[in-house]
Amino acid sequence: MKKSSSKIAVLIPCYNESKTIEKVVKDYKKALPEADIYVYDNNSTDQTDEIAIKAGAIVRYEYRQGKGNVIRSMFREIDADCYLMIDGDDTYSSENAREMCNYILEKRADMVIGDRLSSTYFTENKRPFHNFGNKIVRWLINKLFKNNIRDIMTGYRAFSYDFVKGFPVLSKGFEIETEMTIHAVDKNFKLVEIPITYRDRPEGSVSKLNTYKDGFKVLRTIATLFKEYKPGIFFGIFASIFLLISLILGVPVFLEYFDTGLVPRFPSLIVSGIFLVISLLLWITGILLEVIVKKHRQLYELFMNELKKKESKE
Repeated sequence: MKKSSSKIAVLIPCYNESKTIEKVVKDYKKALPEADIYVYDNNSTDQTDEIAIKAGAIVRYEYRQGKGNVIRSMFREIDADCYLMIDGDDTYSSENAREMCNYILEKRADMVIGDRLSSTYFTENKRPFHNFGNKIVRWLINKLFKNNIRDIMTGYRAFSYDFVKGFPVLSKGFEIETEMTIHAVDKNFKLVEIPITYRDRPEGSVSKLNTYKDGFKVLRTIATLFKEYKPGIFFGIFASIFLLISLILGVPVFLEYFDTGLVPRFPSLIVSGIFLVISLLLWITGILLEVIVKKHRQLYELFMNELKKKESKE
């Protein structure tokens, strides 16, 4: 598909949002009249695409189901100086759109996060388990990656060209927001958070997020990314656990030996030795993978330098 180029591209991934998509497109056309509004239809069956076209959006299609798949295609196919990503369910007000885009266009941020949780989210959202899940995910990521981001899973974000073209999308579903947040933190991108007004879905509009199924996927994604981005700590934790078990089993055996000169509990000694070996292997694995990750970060910096040179030439 031929790539398009515009100063601001508004990206709206959609799946069965016929109740709200017309209002969303018109609101953002009014807020950002110079922007191109892209609606990526993800196998909708309720004429979302037709309504979006009539409202003035550029409609494209992604047939692989899942929000991550949609965002992968958006990021690959569209060229812009600033990307504003929103949901098609009319939960995000357009009043913050200009401010978020200005941060990107003025080079003051690589990602602007629309922070719902510091604003109206907990009073507007009527799904208590979603509220609890957001708090858990926020706490986990901030603890594991040593940050203080207030809203990890918001779908309202603005991105720079460099971030979009350098972000390897691996997730297929709703865990994509978690992945892009961790990637931005790990690669030292400049993040800015802006409190935004959040409103619950209007009557008749149904959330596609499954609290338990998608919540489990998000937690699994956090664990996987923690292992991949911080393998030294990840494998070090398990190495410490196995070392502790080894000591619990082995120390009494050695104390008995020094006391009596006998080893009456050979099974405990053998199991202790096995756990000690496993602990050492995990520790060495963590060190090796940490070196590889550091090398990948260096290569990523070189890639971003080349991207900058290419961008300046164009």
